[in-house]
Amino acid sequence: MVKSLQRSTLIAMATGGSFLALAAAYAFQYLGGLAPCHLCWLQRYPHFAAVGLGALAFLIRLPVAGRSLALAGGTAALISAAIGAYHTGVERHWWPGPSTCTSGSIANISAKDLLAQIQAAPVIKCDQVAWQMIGLSMASWNMLFSLALVALWLFAFKKH
Repeated sequence: MVKSLQRSTLIAMATGGSFLALAAAYAFQYLGGLAPCHLCWLQRYPHFAAVGLGALAFLIRLPVAGRSLALAGGTAALISAAIGAYHTGVERHWWPGPSTCTSGSIANISAKDLLAQIQAAPVIKCDQVAWQMIGLSMASWNMLFSLALVALWLFAFKKH
């Protein structure tokens, strides 16, 4: 069935999928109170790129550009899937995670206020599962969903 769809429909589905992945991530963050770790943030960036590439494909509407942008969108989704796979391994303690952390701007903050902010901030660890469904964490679900999006982008790329 997917093979019979037009390139523009496949691109719309893949673009919408990345948009939904981002919407879900932000819903978990702002409605569910689950602050993202460093790897969670990294999984979002390729989805932003995929949404932008999909929008660009609709603005340009040239066959060659559509194929190129579909390939680029598939690459973005594949990068998110790869980060999700890496994050899953970190959560399951198959390999060590990054030693980095995330923070906001410290411009115009006094040393006293900065110290208080640091001491009050929760530490979001990449190796701890914040939420899971049927034994899979959000990172695992992102990996699987992103791989499905890769397939959509590749079907769009292969369209003549």
